[in-house]
Amino acid sequence: MKRTVIIHSGGMDSTVLLAHLVAEGREVHALSVDYGQRHRRELVAAAEICAHYKVPHRIADLRGVTSLFGANALTDSQVAVPEGHYEEASMKATVVPNRNMLLIATAAAWAMSLKASSVAYGAHGGDHAIYPDCRPAFADALDKAIRLADWHEVSLERPFVGMDKTAIVKRGVELGVPFALTWSCYVGGDRHCGKCGTCVERKEAFLRAGVADPTPYAG
Repeated sequence: MKRTVIIHSGGMDSTVLLAHLVAEGREVHALSVDYGQRHRRELVAAAEICAHYKVPHRIADLRGVTSLFGANALTDSQVAVPEGHYEEASMKATVVPNRNMLLIATAAAWAMSLKASSVAYGAHGGDHAIYPDCRPAFADALDKAIRLADWHEVSLERPFVGMDKTAIVKRGVELGVPFALTWSCYVGGDRHCGKCGTCVERKEAFLRAGVADPTPYAG
């Protein structure tokens, strides 16, 4: 049985990926990361989802490096989370410098200790046009580096890189994903704000997929 460590944020993309890997019959271990994000509510969602799938779940505490990330909407409370549909400038405000490399490197360390064959993360076709660390070239280079990092070779997988969020929702429906448990909002709080870019994208993905959105929004 193939053993894989998945980077699981508690969001829609990583949850559908988790279900996808489980459906393939893999032994899945899920890693969430606390990097000082204002939307720490996602970590609660991740724990609930992993309990639903009976998947081992760990949370890595990287809050010690939060102060190194500078001004961005995800880790700096002084920077407002952009509202409305994401454009290039507003998406850039949500970039945490080198976040995916930190998350993937941490997951790779765990994968090596578990003698897993791969690390998987939910980068998709809607991300990499703006986010530098979601581009295929970044992932290809990091895959090569991870394979060289230990005597036990671990690869980097991103099965959804050719899909957009609408296609991911459709795949989630096929797999019976409990979307109501997932968390997308960058603002945090007890319910999705309904106004930030991630909430808007979440709404659009369900609408375009023709799937009822189970999310209670504040606005």
